[in-house]
Amino acid sequence: MSVVEQYARAHIVTDAAVPLVDELEAIPVRLRYDPDRDPRSVRITLPGAGAREWTFDRRLLEEGLRAPTGSGEVRVWPCGRVQAVVEFHSAQGVSVVQFERQALLRFLRRTYTAAAEPVTH
Repeated sequence: MSVVEQYARAHIVTDAAVPLVDELEAIPVRLRYDPDRDPRSVRITLPGAGAREWTFDRRLLEEGLRAPTGSGEVRVWPCGRVQAVVEFHSAQGVSVVQFERQALLRFLRRTYTAAAEPVTH
């Protein structure tokens, strides 16, 4: 199965001691899915000085595009008709990442296609 990696432009707001990036500027956030490593999880990597990778259930991202949901350190909810918010909680603070909903839908579609690919050996 193939790895899916996509960058999506997002706005990041954080209360961490060291800001990740300029909060007014949309920046590329890395979305990654590796079905060989964990077929149920997706990873989101936030850029900047305090770069951190978050791994969570792919279903949480999908459900959060329709209605508020959360599990552990991650919360996802729709924001109007064209945006979605992913909120990450850690000991360093809270980071709120606002995405275009279509970018997340495109990523999810690609993950389901990758997961359905036949395994060839």
